[in-house]
Amino acid sequence: MTLQVAGRTAYTDEHEAFRESVRAFLQKEAIPHAARWDEAGIVDKDIWVKAGAVGMLSPTVPEEYGGLGLDFGYNAIVDEEISYAGVSLGFSLQSDIVVNYLVAYGSEEQKRKWLPGMVSGEVVSAIAMTEPGTGSDLQGIRTTAKKDGNHYVLNGSKTYITNGQNADLILVCAKTDTEVQPAWKGVSIILVEADREGFKRGRNLDKIGQDAADTSELFFEDVRVPMTNCLGEEGKGFIYLMSELPQERLSIAVGAQASAQRAYDDTVAFTKDRKAFGKPVFDFQNTRFTLADLKTKLQVGWAHLDWALNRHYEKKLTPEEGAAAKLWHTELQWEVMDKCLQLHGGAGYMNEYPIARMWRGARVTRIFGGTNEIMKELIGRSL
Repeated sequence: MTLQVAGRTAYTDEHEAFRESVRAFLQKEAIPHAARWDEAGIVDKDIWVKAGAVGMLSPTVPEEYGGLGLDFGYNAIVDEEISYAGVSLGFSLQSDIVVNYLVAYGSEEQKRKWLPGMVSGEVVSAIAMTEPGTGSDLQGIRTTAKKDGNHYVLNGSKTYITNGQNADLILVCAKTDTEVQPAWKGVSIILVEADREGFKRGRNLDKIGQDAADTSELFFEDVRVPMTNCLGEEGKGFIYLMSELPQERLSIAVGAQASAQRAYDDTVAFTKDRKAFGKPVFDFQNTRFTLADLKTKLQVGWAHLDWALNRHYEKKLTPEEGAAAKLWHTELQWEVMDKCLQLHGGAGYMNEYPIARMWRGARVTRIFGGTNEIMKELIGRSL
């Protein structure tokens, strides 16, 4: 089963040729291992190097830093195909989010040191924002990076960090000034290498979905890093984070839409095959009406997603539009998942069926990247 892309307006023939290579890669290198990775709670780290070898990682990175210098559409294709395949790889965190901070705000030295490895897959990255007592409110973070000579000394803890177990490089949001008001002016982004003394990984957290995605606690105890590890200007971290959110939220929307489409496609096939009272479940009017309603909403979703992607190519997608995309597509994803699981009957409750795993994995998309309640607040502020 493949994602149907006829009529899409966000992609060129070159994009679609790239899609075929992504599909072939996933069929060979990811899908056969998905169940094992789910059981282990983490993917094999060598999948990153394999993906880098076929250009799937960070394709927007400029050529002078080892990338392909392509547009975000190539990222979106990777996101769509991974989500449609139903595997959790963690690539979007690196390709769609972390590299953007380095490209936009990193020093020349930082770019040359880290970006080539992030393109090749030899460097796995994470960004550490959330803390045990702080979720969407980044102004309230307690992790500190205090100056000591020409170094910062980091202390604090982070949680729910995607790629936390595999990461070689962590972008840590920390307070370099705890006195300044408003508090957001004291937030900086500090690059911390995973082999720094005092850095420790905690548990690979036990989640209700996306089992293969390593999601971790991270601890920083007197971790010393040179001041040259500050990303961009000290105290500008919060501004940097806000400026990159439209793409992060669009990335979530892309994955949600593709995941919803896969659930729908699987459910059409399942209901045509499964019989009840002597006829296929598909032949009941309730089934057809439910699927017709979902197909209509998915059609609208793809049109909106292409609109948003084209806006983003032109650098016109606003923070409010990015928030709206994340809100709408993840809410659609949940509606599709829940109704499709219902149409599977008792089978939908069994983890051996893909719909059960997709349903579990979809629950977090209305939470990460800023909860959907926060999305409504952001959109509301712009009215």
